[in-house]
Amino acid sequence: MSFAAAATRIVASARKRRSETLDVLAALLCLAALTAWTFAPAPATLLPMADTPGSDRPDTRPDEHADPRDRSARWEHLVGGYGGGSFTAQSPVRVVNPGRTDFTASDFNWIGRPFKSPIYYGLRSQHWAPASPFGGMFDFTHAKAIAQFGDVATFTGSRDGQPMPPKAKIEDVFRHLEFSHGHNILTLNGLLRLPAWSLPIRPYIGLGGGITLPHTEIGLRNENTRTYEYQFAGYVGQVLVGVQIPIGRVAAFAEYKFTYAPYSVPLSHEPNGDILFTDLWRQFRAWFGGEAPPGGTLTTTLATSHAIGGVLVRAAP
Repeated sequence: MSFAAAATRIVASARKRRSETLDVLAALLCLAALTAWTFAPAPATLLPMADTPGSDRPDTRPDEHADPRDRSARWEHLVGGYGGGSFTAQSPVRVVNPGRTDFTASDFNWIGRPFKSPIYYGLRSQHWAPASPFGGMFDFTHAKAIAQFGDVATFTGSRDGQPMPPKAKIEDVFRHLEFSHGHNILTLNGLLRLPAWSLPIRPYIGLGGGITLPHTEIGLRNENTRTYEYQFAGYVGQVLVGVQIPIGRVAAFAEYKFTYAPYSVPLSHEPNGDILFTDLWRQFRAWFGGEAPPGGTLTTTLATSHAIGGVLVRAAP
């Protein structure tokens, strides 16, 4: 192996370790923010002044002997995380660079590798209305969608004015085709608790929508550049069904959810992006300035099934 090749491999390995470390730090930061927001004290309210001797004002202080069920009629807040796995259905990928390239690849598989770093994980914050089956939830999911390079795909269209072969391996056309840091989804959801099957198991369903913030890693064969950065890729819809089992202040849950995410990914040829906020700012600045991405745009739709399980912690009253 030449010195240049060895140096390139060392740099790539260092970037991968740095990205994985940033993924872990981002997850911890999100969990800390959700915890702080959930456990934050409610705004103080003005309470009536205590009665003084001889006052005709009725005693409006809280009754310590009131029915505990009345005092427990308040919002229920939970925060926690989960793990699991995902399956993304086949979907065609189209690459368009006006005046140069317009081709579509189809009939290949996406894989999730949920237990290989960076692993599949999620963070959420739930909020249930008092004495009501309705609630809401912020949900962040870090999944992955990676093209299998050994798959033989069907190609149509042309690249740089040359027709694409009808069949070719993914690795013969792409050097990179993955969202491995990852297929990130942030949603706001409405929840409905269903009648209990048997205490204390509580089934629930939910529906929501939000945005996708994938870490894109895409590069074409015979090109010296790749797109490697976090991006806003569009909007996502989500449906879910699950069961929740309260155990004191902790609630365990198991859930199936389905996400539908049409992607529109600018191929910016940015090779070193790995910080979410700076990457998104760079993308916004290019969009606002009317700059066309040098590599064109990649579009696809990721329809993903998720099987997850995790733990939520109740905030103290």
